Amino acid sequence: MATRSFLFLLGSSRADGNTEALARLAAEQLPAGSQQRWLHLRDLPLPDFEDKRHADGGHPAPEGPAATLLEATLAATDVVIASPLYWYAVSTSTKRYLDHWAGWLEAPGIDFEQRMAGKTLWGVTALADDDPAVAEPLAGTLRASAQYLRMRWGGVLLGNGSKPGDVLSDSAAVSRAAAFFS
Repeated sequence: MATRSFLFLLGSSRADGNTEALARLAAEQLPAGSQQRWLHLRDLPLPDFEDKRHADGGHPAPEGPAATLLEATLAATDVVIASPLYWYAVSTSTKRYLDHWAGWLEAPGIDFEQRMAGKTLWGVTALADDDPAVAEPLAGTLRASAQYLRMRWGGVLLGNGSKPGDVLSDSAAVSRAAAFFS
């Protein structure tokens, strides 16, 4: 079996938040030999996405943080979006990253759609609501994105917490984390 390479994209505006804690807990159970790369989207700021499909020149090759994120995304077998639930959806930095996928689909020489097919997309989120249904818009965004690119959908790991560290007291989430990537 080929070595799996997990890219964890942290979309929180807060360092060491509940979503990251839950993702790290789940990552402890990854199969032996799995590679991990952790990137904080706040450390790799992307500009707002500008749709250039119908403009002269189209979408250029990404540069700077966009190039770093593209390279990391393409190098991974498994992409884990770890975004807190912000207003029932992914965080702004996460949404901006996903928006840039549209440009990568159009940029010449990247073959983004073909290279993403067959990878697995996962979601991890912490929410401050007792009703997990409020996270469905976030899960739906990720699930539909995976489907569009012919990726496998690994599912979303939900945990409850507001103050930093709260999610570690969510015994059901801690239990789900232990088996999430298996």
